[in-house]
Amino acid sequence: MDVTLLVCTTCRAGQPVLDGQPVAGARLHAALDGVAPPPGVRIIPVECLSACNSGSAIALSGPGRWSYVYGRMEIADVPEILQGAAAYAASADGIVPWRDRVAIFRKRSIARIPPIG
Repeated sequence: MDVTLLVCTTCRAGQPVLDGQPVAGARLHAALDGVAPPPGVRIIPVECLSACNSGSAIALSGPGRWSYVYGRMEIADVPEILQGAAAYAASADGIVPWRDRVAIFRKRSIARIPPIG
């Protein structure tokens, strides 16, 4: 079952936008796109996750799974984001036991959304 890691490419993360320079969310997506995703995970850029006050934002979702939105992500978090996405993909319903979640997913959760259907 495929899991989707959505990355907001318009998140400014409270930083000014400099002419010709990518915003923080676009830089995060480029960093994630530059490494191999965990098995069963695809990384998709999106224009807005409406978490502007908590940027840079990402979300994890999959069919029949709980979905999660996380904020305040940085390029330095890429290894932990991928580790967390792998644990999410390995779970049956998207719920990774609290103690098994990567620290940034325990501390930077914005929303948890139940599966549809």
